[in-house]
Formats: sequence, C-alpha cells, structure tokens
Amino acid sequence: MDVGMVMQELEALGKERTKKIYLSNGAHEPLFGVATGAMKPIARKIKINQPLAEQLYATGNYDAMYFAGVIADPKAMTKADFDRWMDSAYFYMLSDYVVAVTLSEADIAQEVADQWITSGEELRMSAGWSCYCWLLGNRPDHEFSVTKLANMLETVKKTIHDAPERTKYAMNQFIYTVGTSYLPLHDKAVEIAKEVGPVEVQKDKAKSKFLNAYDHIQKAVSKDQLGFKRKHVRC
Repeated sequence: MDVGMVMQELEALGKERTKKIYLSNGAHEPLFGVATGAMKPIARKIKINQPLAEQLYATGNYDAMYFAGVIADPKAMTKADFDRWMDSAYFYMLSDYVVAVTLSEADIAQEVADQWITSGEELRMSAGWSCYCWLLGNRPDHEFSVTKLANMLETVKKTIHDAPERTKYAMNQFIYTVGTSYLPLHDKAVEIAKEVGPVEVQKDKAKSKFLNAYDHIQKAVSKDQLGFKRKHVRC
C-alpha cells in the first residue's frame, strides 16, 4: 500500500463524533476522526514499514500521524528522527501517545527521553516523562537504574507544581507508574506521592482539576496490580 491508499482507507474509517472528541482534546485539521481500534486491520496488512510511516507522519493529518506510529520501526529511527517527529507533535496526544510510545520501543529510548525531560519545552518534557512510563510498564525492572529513577522521583517532587500543564500530567503519571510497575522503588514512590500531594492542572480554565498519584497507587495496591507489565506498548 502507498500513502494515498492508506489515506483513503483512513478517511473511510473517519467518524464525525470521534473527530469532535479529538478536536476537543487539542487536535486540529486536517483529521478524519478514526478510532484507534479501527486502524488494526490496515496495520495487520502493512505490518512494519518505516518509509511509509515517514510519509504518513509528514502529512500533518492527525489520524495519519497516529497510524505512522503504529507501523513505524522504532529501532530504525535515530535521535534526529525522533526529534523531527517531536517538532511536528503539536499536542499531547501526538507527543505522549505517538512519539513517546514509538520511542519506548527503541534501544535509544532512555537516552532521548532524558534529553527531552531537561529541554524546558512543555511537550518534549511531557513526552520524555511519558516515555519512561511506557518503558516501566513494559520492560523488566533490571533494565533500569534504581539510583537514576530515585533521582528522577526527587526531581518530580521538587518541580512538578511549577511545571508546564501537560508536563504535570506526565510527571504525575511517572510517580504512579514507578509506584505500580517498578517494585524496587514502590515505597519511595508512595512516599514521594504523599509529599507531592494533589497537583493542580488547568488553572487557566474556570475550574481546576487535581491529580493525585498517591490515591491511584493505593487503588492499584487494593486491586493487587503491583508489578504490572503490559506485553505490548503499541496497539
């Protein structure tokens, strides 16, 4: 299949209701409004195809960009490739659920994510923290440095309340993910979550929302979900 054929198939799968949901979350035209599950039959036909993924991502169409992440070959992508994808990731559903997810299957994932976390740019920082969440929820504990992750938890504790909005979401999720998926630091994550307390987001809107990693970790404990690892990151 070439890029034109894929775009035709995606357009045929678009739903107005789904499109409205994506737009309300920050997507903008062009997009079709394709539910992610509806993409699976096309993905099964194409499998992994990095050149096609690059063409689709370059269209700027949200659905095509998302699908590009599904068929991309993360191990064939360089740091420059991931940086280029991030440059076009204009809202969190692309930065955290396409680019960060794709990066999490690359061998250079931690190296790139570390640079993004310290970039000072909202969506790059968000993608960096999100990438660690995807990694921790999928890879064995022994692939991570306990000291490094402990230091990252300390960084979150010191900076989360003053971080950009989307970065707050990802940092809060990082505390939760360490607390549930990385057993060596469960106790420390619980302690940090308590110290951080509720995190206020959406301050610019009429009603603020509060994130609470501690409550979510406790729910996971009550459901016996500690040590949770997913088999696959990408759909």
